[in-house]
Amino acid sequence: MSKKITSDQSFAGIGKKFSRNIYDTAKGKIRLAVLERDLQDLIKAEKPLKVLDIGAGLGQFSERLAAAGHQVVHTDIAADMVEAAQARHQELQLSEQYHYYVAPLQELPQLLQQQHYDLVLCHAVLEWLADPESAIRLLKGFLKPEGTLSLMFYNRDAKILANVIYGNFDYVEAGLEVKKKVRLSPQRPVAPADVERWLQDSELRINARTGVRCFHDYLRNQDDQQRFEQLLGLELKYNRQSPFNQIGRYLHWRIQHG
Repeated sequence: MSKKITSDQSFAGIGKKFSRNIYDTAKGKIRLAVLERDLQDLIKAEKPLKVLDIGAGLGQFSERLAAAGHQVVHTDIAADMVEAAQARHQELQLSEQYHYYVAPLQELPQLLQQQHYDLVLCHAVLEWLADPESAIRLLKGFLKPEGTLSLMFYNRDAKILANVIYGNFDYVEAGLEVKKKVRLSPQRPVAPADVERWLQDSELRINARTGVRCFHDYLRNQDDQQRFEQLLGLELKYNRQSPFNQIGRYLHWRIQHG
């Protein structure tokens, strides 16, 4: 039986390690490239958009929106992550496009005074929450009637597949439970079927589905990750096609009101 998570998790105190382990690697570069491709029409929107980035971390992806002239509300539960993001954006001369808040998702409706947004980003957040189902209802509340929710989450199905391929049969049979937790590794990947049901219950519709790292995480020879440009090209070519868009280590869905 899975141990129940009673509180949300954050990256407080490990912002630099997070950046180094995620965004300075091939997997982070793939993530950013996929998001940029999937949201290119919104990045290039002629009218400035109101954007809410939840669990924004260091704000690497929202920089593309800010640089295109959109206004971004950057929020994260970890104060040091927000401070690092502010310094980064100041260095890039993008600070005028941002407002920053240190707060968990649950406090944002009151903090933001029930404002609504053209684009809500919620990337790699659900798998760190104690109650991801309730998060979907909160996310819906931030959307304008024609707004877009960009939701990316850690795929439980892909984690099962990868660990069976690696021969970690006992780990899979134990329900993906381990005694020793790795702080930068999500401990509660989310089942896509559950997320789809939560969205349906909140009358939200999935418009597009993409897999993130459909091939990267299954490479038998890890040295092949160094052939990055070729690998990225294959990821982008196939990751919106079935069945590849279902086996990415993360899934990116574009969502709107139903």
